Amino acid sequence: MNTDRILPVKREHLLLMQVLCWLAPGIKILVTGIKALLQVGTENPERIWWLALIAIAVTVAFSAMFHRFIIRYTERILDFTERKKSLFAFFDLRGYILIFFMMGLGISLKLIPGIPSEFFAGFYPGLGAALSIAGIRYLASWWKALKAETRTCDGKHL
Repeated sequence: MNTDRILPVKREHLLLMQVLCWLAPGIKILVTGIKALLQVGTENPERIWWLALIAIAVTVAFSAMFHRFIIRYTERILDFTERKKSLFAFFDLRGYILIFFMMGLGISLKLIPGIPSEFFAGFYPGLGAALSIAGIRYLASWWKALKAETRTCDGKHL
């Protein structure tokens, strides 16, 4: 069965799907984390600096981890020989499993009673920032691919 017939889009638009899949949850998690950080800061102002440092460390750690995914999936998408692919081809099976695992873990964390708000105040801003940075990097990859595609079309714009 040829899955490329399911909602076919241009190869470059798959990078825009990556932007949405990383930037949208990144912003949502970042906002949730900042709200938690501000709440903890009003209750315990002396802790806000430590939590901000934890958020920065989480941002750096997750950004380094996501860097490999960005390179891998950008190359994968740009290496497609077909001009159009299924809208869902922006991840492979392994990528979808990873995303669903991460989403499930995030949802589970919110549902577990007893996790202190300091955890969310330190972890969520960092994770949200790292996801947002990944989305922005995919946006830059899309822009580069779009410019390269425009140059290879003999001066004709897409």
